[in-house]
Amino acid sequence: MDNDAASVHPDHPPSTPSAPARLSRRAFVTASLTAGGGLLLTLHLPAAARAAGAPTERSESAEINPFISIAPDGIVTIMAKNPEIGQGMKTTLPMLIAEELDVEWKNVRAKQAMLDPIYGPQFAGGSLGTPLNWIPMQQVGAAGRQMLIEAAARIWHVPPGECRAAKGMVHHRPTGRALPYGALARKAAALRPPELDSVTLKSPKDYTIIGKFTGGIDSPRVLDGDRLFGIDVIVPQMSYAVYEKSPVFGGRIVRANIEEIRALPGVRAAFIVRGSAPDAAIKMGLVDGVAIVADRWWDAEKARRKLRVEWTPQARSRQSTQAFAQEAARLMRSSAHSIIRRDGDVDAALARAAKVLKATYSYPFLAHATLEPQNCTAHVRPDGSVEIWAPTQNPDSGAHLVAQTLGIDPGKVKVHMTRCGGGFGRRLSNDYMVEAAMIAKRTGRAVKVLWDRTQDFHHDAYRPAGFHAFTAGLAASGKPVAFRDHFVTFGQDGQVASSANLPRDHFPAGYVPSLEYGQSLLQLDVPTGPMRNPGGNALAFAFESFIDELAHAGGLDPLALRLDLYGPPRVLSAPPPRGGLRIPPFDTGRVRGVLELVAQKSGWKRRGALPAGTGLGLAFYYSHFGYVAEVVKAGVNPDGTPKVHKIWAAVDIGRQIINPAGAYNQVQGAVLDGLGQALHLLITVENGRVVQRNFDTYHLLRMDEAPPVEVHFLLSDNDPTGLGEPALPPVLPALCNALFAASGTRIRSLPIDRLHSHHARA
Repeated sequence: MDNDAASVHPDHPPSTPSAPARLSRRAFVTASLTAGGGLLLTLHLPAAARAAGAPTERSESAEINPFISIAPDGIVTIMAKNPEIGQGMKTTLPMLIAEELDVEWKNVRAKQAMLDPIYGPQFAGGSLGTPLNWIPMQQVGAAGRQMLIEAAARIWHVPPGECRAAKGMVHHRPTGRALPYGALARKAAALRPPELDSVTLKSPKDYTIIGKFTGGIDSPRVLDGDRLFGIDVIVPQMSYAVYEKSPVFGGRIVRANIEEIRALPGVRAAFIVRGSAPDAAIKMGLVDGVAIVADRWWDAEKARRKLRVEWTPQARSRQSTQAFAQEAARLMRSSAHSIIRRDGDVDAALARAAKVLKATYSYPFLAHATLEPQNCTAHVRPDGSVEIWAPTQNPDSGAHLVAQTLGIDPGKVKVHMTRCGGGFGRRLSNDYMVEAAMIAKRTGRAVKVLWDRTQDFHHDAYRPAGFHAFTAGLAASGKPVAFRDHFVTFGQDGQVASSANLPRDHFPAGYVPSLEYGQSLLQLDVPTGPMRNPGGNALAFAFESFIDELAHAGGLDPLALRLDLYGPPRVLSAPPPRGGLRIPPFDTGRVRGVLELVAQKSGWKRRGALPAGTGLGLAFYYSHFGYVAEVVKAGVNPDGTPKVHKIWAAVDIGRQIINPAGAYNQVQGAVLDGLGQALHLLITVENGRVVQRNFDTYHLLRMDEAPPVEVHFLLSDNDPTGLGEPALPPVLPALCNALFAASGTRIRSLPIDRLHSHHARA
């Protein structure tokens, strides 16, 4: 079964990440006194908390991260160690601590931490925030509560068992005495903290914060327009900069009209910057460009529009979307270059099959299209140290990239993490960070680099396109007995490009007796990288749509076929630990649970009574340790455009929804994100460069297209897992399957736009 979640390092292809039930090496907490006389709790996380594929820590040893403090006035401040990209971790993780600490939520403050090795891994990706922190955050909160109770007991000279904590107070049951946490902080700071494994966590029935709808801790500031985002950063004596790069990836500068640009109004400096390596464009490092520095961004931007640059001719300029498709079609007519997985004898099983189906599926490159364009502010000091303010998902990787490019020690790079105006994987790469640092070094000033929208579209790490040639054999009963996929994907120097792989255990591998996954590579000189649910955001469309085809060809209910393939409820063998963390085993019972729940809520059994031209489509996908089934109700407008009426989602991410407000937001947002991808989005390449320039040619989902999304959480006895990504993949095939039910037209290539352009009919 597919365990392929997001690789959070842009230089590596997606790999199965670590999702813990428990940290395998012991975490512990220490206590000390703050400068103001309060209690400072310090959580020591083991180095093994790194996820596979996550940014590398600067130290292999457990480090101290002082991030929880209780002031004498009872205010609890929690440092948010990971970036906030809209996924809600700055609210969710403090909720876990505050619940076990037994402090009122109104008395909690969260502050964004800077990049520092004392915090261990600091990244946002792979939906790992909850699984990595669920237990440690609760334990440190419970340890603090236990210490405060102990402090009160010593003051009163009573046994701790006679005391209880609630709402920021410790109460002595027999006498009714009470002391606020603030009054106990100094006393508690002198105590020896308990072993984290020994603390008693609350029963869920006693939760007063976890499970309650809680608004984002920064939401009021966002609504007020406070300066939270990278684009808002202003530092003393700051200049603005723009950076012009080759429209063909990796182009080198021959010459540019630098002197003319320097003479323009408001321009402080203009100069050529040479890239750090020949493959920097693919690895999202520093590439050749022209930097223009001015007192105002608009002055720099106006100057850039008058820039004339001659670039070296590039073999990459022959790349095009059309050529990729033609070469993929040629490759699919031949044997695959390599075999990813082979079970049984597929050819023999196909020869015996009662019916054989073939279909080809394709999907395009996509851009991340974050609403906040890429930006970074940097200042290189006279001593060579660098201070950076950046909206990054992966600050440690960015600091190392800057250090390597500038030839300094990584310890000399100081990174302030700002709130990100969208990430979706784009800000795992830090090309904008190294640009700002290099320009700041050349000018000796604090510089803010800000891309315009066209640059954002033309210099992304794109979701890779892909092509699938499916063949399947059905038994007389309609059940698949043979399954083959020849996957034509993209590679660079013989290796699969970032986020362009097919996991060998992707469904239906292991559930069809004879199966073969073959792979052929197209050479690609376009940067690719993780996008929200890497791999799954494309593979789900192809595989779950073809599974629907098999159901109809075999005369089976698509729901019944899936239930039959997954079989009775059973827990499979757990994968080996990765990164020192245990990975939860795949559970077919959880698959059945969400499939049956979404069928019930959507009225799946009554779909035959729908009006003509309206249909229901179903899909399931497992990723990031979340189980999600979705049903789409859709039809076709007279002009051939799809009309989506409603979407139902059934989600199993464990026994507890920490913040329902954030959880519903994440599911609904992921569903609408995937819907927009299916309906409209594509990036095309012509003459080695990206065609789309702005939102007039890259059509994000509009408000009037967004249908109601009804979300149902199915609680199961498993530790909570992440939610930013699992709900996206199923909506694409569910929509296409609904449109087939409504119109008889089978969608095998994305985006859809109009069904009149799709002629595949079953």
